[in-house]
Amino acid sequence: MKQEWHKYLLSCFLLTLPVLAWNILLAPELPAPFQPASFGKDIPLFLMYGENISRSLVFLCMLLMPLQISTSVQKAGIGIYISGILVYFASWIMLIYFPGSAWSKSPYGFMAPAYTPILWLSGIALSGRKFYFRLPYKPWILILISIIFLVFHNIHTWIIYQRLY
Repeated sequence: MKQEWHKYLLSCFLLTLPVLAWNILLAPELPAPFQPASFGKDIPLFLMYGENISRSLVFLCMLLMPLQISTSVQKAGIGIYISGILVYFASWIMLIYFPGSAWSKSPYGFMAPAYTPILWLSGIALSGRKFYFRLPYKPWILILISIIFLVFHNIHTWIIYQRLY
């Protein structure tokens, strides 16, 4: 019997690899409030659980979506994804290289890495066409789960921002 696990290697989860690599490599370069000792300190448990569970569901959803770019909507999704990645990366660069700037100290700049993922996550949602199982695929499914995750993540980031400013 042919093994079915290999199909998951070509899932939309592949599109998260640049973000995961970026986060792993550059997280230590972020200012102190973003380091684990500060960022996770005194965050309500319901918020931490909500954030982690919804993040896991986002990644699981992408793992269960084959990566196939054939329709015009999927191609547009990849364009949104690439644009979103660039905006997300730029938000980190501002915090790393200009942590004392008015932008980085503003709520918009400080929180940019928390809210800009909606762009690349929406791009991934639009680039999907189906799941590996029989549930009908609609982009709003991943977008909704992503919004739930980002609500928790942004509240978390806002708490950290409020402690500082």
